[in-house]
Amino acid sequence: MTAQDGEHGRDPYPLRGKTALVTGVSRRGGIGYAIASRLAAYGAGLTLHHFVPHDREQEWGADDLGAVLAGIRSRRGIPGTVVADVHADLAEPEAPRHVVDTAVAAMGHVDILICNHALTGSDGPLGELTARELDLHWAVDARSCILLTQTFAGHHDGRPGGAVVFLTSGQQLGPMPGEIAYASAKAALAGITMTIADQLADQRIRVNTVNPGPVDVGYLTESMWATVEPMFPFGRYGKPDDPAKLISWLVTDEADWVTGQVINTEGGFGRWRPRGQ
Repeated sequence: MTAQDGEHGRDPYPLRGKTALVTGVSRRGGIGYAIASRLAAYGAGLTLHHFVPHDREQEWGADDLGAVLAGIRSRRGIPGTVVADVHADLAEPEAPRHVVDTAVAAMGHVDILICNHALTGSDGPLGELTARELDLHWAVDARSCILLTQTFAGHHDGRPGGAVVFLTSGQQLGPMPGEIAYASAKAALAGITMTIADQLADQRIRVNTVNPGPVDVGYLTESMWATVEPMFPFGRYGKPDDPAKLISWLVTDEADWVTGQVINTEGGFGRWRPRGQ
């Protein structure tokens, strides 16, 4: 027996036999796509949530959803594993239950929940915010994740390998100018991580939150990069696969001793802004 074959050897498909629901998978340039691609390569069956109308409202526009799904299917490490999808506006109160129920119907059971979705825009600094903007960010960025987790936990039968991952935005590490609504909703997820992890431990479900740091998902311009370049010691912005590597590891059995944590993966990002900016 070689060392590789011993107790520290690695299964090339560490999610073999597991199923995962990943939200916010609608663009090949997004973090959700990178996460789903890695989980597929690791052997997991997948249900992918998307809400294309949100992308259409952004400056980068919507992707070809058929190409998104085909791309993830092409990355399956184990041929024939399920890759299903579900459309839903997670601002709607009943949408989280619908999404989880659809995933369970497609795969029989869901072992892993990754809440990657978020609302972009409809935000501002103090003095410009409306109650509607605050409520919409709460509904999409925080409430839906809690309701998704509640429904997921209601279906989970306590088998080993249960895992939930929230995504936050490092708002506790530095200011996010002009994003009061978004930052406050994401802060709620970071703040509730330990409490939810404690409750779900009896069901053998681990809960962690990842701050992916600044990741270029299509919005980075040359002028923006010129401003922030000195803040990145490795000389580059984050790529979608950077947080996907951590998140996909967190839902494998190698991370079975990690729960209740808020983990930053930012490439050493150093927050500072010249005065007046």
